[in-house]
Amino acid sequence: MSAEEVHPSLALDETVHQRVRLGILAVLSEATECTFTTVREELELTDGNLSRHLRVLEEAGLVEIRKGYDGRRPCTWLALTRAGRKALRAELAALERLVHRLRRAEPEDA
Repeated sequence: MSAEEVHPSLALDETVHQRVRLGILAVLSEATECTFTTVREELELTDGNLSRHLRVLEEAGLVEIRKGYDGRRPCTWLALTRAGRKALRAELAALERLVHRLRRAEPEDA
């Protein structure tokens, strides 16, 4: 079976495709690094929910987590790894192929 015969949905990555994790990667792709608080607020998540998804992304090597201080306040910074950027690009390409295929299949009068 050639690459074009395989359904585009099969190229979606289970780790990346989950809605919150895809959102995290998208937010992080817009900056060199971002604080935990910024990502939490942007995606309207709880601390626990964001932490759980970050753990999955970190274990997959897609996100780097750095803890430190901003003045006297503890702070957690998040950044995409090179693998994370590559995984996000691959996910977007798979979604674009899926959208293209579905649009081609739509009846013209729909």
